[in-house]
Amino acid sequence: MTRPEIEDIYPLTPLQQGMLFHTVYAPGSGAYVEQVGFTVRDPELDPGAWERAWQRVSERHAVLRTAFAWEEMEEPVQVVHRRAPVPVERLDWSAFPAAERAGRLDRWLTEDRRRGFDLLAAPLSRVALIRMGGGEWRVQWSFHHLLLDGWSLPRVLDEVLVLCADPGAQLPRPRPFREYVLWLRRQDAAAAEAFWRGRLAGFDAPTPLGIGRAAPAGGEDDPAAHAEETVRLAPETAAALGALARRARVTPGALVQGAWALLLSRYSGEEDVVFGAVVSGRPAELPGVEEMVGMFINTLPVRVRVDEDAPLLPWIAGLHGRQVEAGRFEHVALTDVQGWTGVPREQRLFESILAFENYPVGAGAGEGAGRPAINDPRVVERTGYPLTLVAAPGDGLALRAVYDTRRLSAGAVRRLLGHWGTLLEAVAADPERPLRGLPLLTAAEREAALAAGAPRRTEWPARRTVVELFEEAAAADGVAGAPR
Repeated sequence: MTRPEIEDIYPLTPLQQGMLFHTVYAPGSGAYVEQVGFTVRDPELDPGAWERAWQRVSERHAVLRTAFAWEEMEEPVQVVHRRAPVPVERLDWSAFPAAERAGRLDRWLTEDRRRGFDLLAAPLSRVALIRMGGGEWRVQWSFHHLLLDGWSLPRVLDEVLVLCADPGAQLPRPRPFREYVLWLRRQDAAAAEAFWRGRLAGFDAPTPLGIGRAAPAGGEDDPAAHAEETVRLAPETAAALGALARRARVTPGALVQGAWALLLSRYSGEEDVVFGAVVSGRPAELPGVEEMVGMFINTLPVRVRVDEDAPLLPWIAGLHGRQVEAGRFEHVALTDVQGWTGVPREQRLFESILAFENYPVGAGAGEGAGRPAINDPRVVERTGYPLTLVAAPGDGLALRAVYDTRRLSAGAVRRLLGHWGTLLEAVAADPERPLRGLPLLTAAEREAALAAGAPRRTEWPARRTVVELFEEAAAADGVAGAPR
């Protein structure tokens, strides 16, 4: 029996399966609810034109008309509906003072995240158009991460902007996401298993962060129990890191990963560390993959052995080479990878994940005659991990941490970001030194430690955690302050 409202049915990708499992078994957590917002300054903005543009874009892309089914089925599937109008809510906050509008937006985002989505019913996205006063509007787009990754956001938003400016615009026909799903089915599962078993042999416990509290009882996510901290490196530092990456023939992401691996080693006191890394997941051999809209990214383990005596650049080159090798198998589900390790299923494979984002929302958007320009873009996202780190190029290099406030304090996260930034600044300034010569403490922390009577150090001592060094540097909590 056919159902005329259904356009297509096909399996989930491995990452979608993991997200679906987590969403179904942690309802109300707010995990994987993505919230993208930006401001449009246009006294003549036509809400109807924006609403029609969103509907046109939804009609163009099957993933925006997709729901999921899994009950009483051997394998979950994604179900594409022929029509799935995007709900568009219109709000008017222009009568409220600016400070109150900001508070309202924060509360609205929290409630919007709590609402989540019914995965059985398309569409798994919604839009709000909020009049903020003074000719300014706030556009908020919420969707479930099962549908889209960060690489897809600029493409979808750009299409909306084009159609707002010119409703009759003829856009290129998009390549369907189902082509990627079929590509996945053709991959060699045995080869992928052999690779990951070899890469993670002997790994049987997640690398501790070295700071924070134990996981709360029950372990379920709470959308209100997350916060963010950000530090920004100077444009000169970001430019120096880019130049170094080109000279060393590695990616800027490899430098960022290397600095995080070194910091994690020093915080945990372990030489063999594992953390998660977000990968693009778009196979170069699949025609048109860069233009596809869908959920391609994956999160997979990065295992790094930290030898403090190793010279920096050869060590980074080795890390880069291992990541290139792993790229052949970055389509594998994390749940499968964990099953090939000694880490029990009831534990996370890692406590932290790292994303190097070179797809800033709004880059290039709004260019062109009559096309509305967007300002103040903001993406609010949550993962199921205690610490999510994001490095985003732009005006300098932004280092952002999204963290579980039940596990980590704001002060500890700010110190951690400061140490990460200090390492990257040292890498940019003097890449010829060994790992041991890369400083960890910020200038202010070094001055405080010296004032407290700690001995001056020019190199990192062997196998000492950052907690031990802070406790040594200051007996009083207000001096250098061991991260807790």
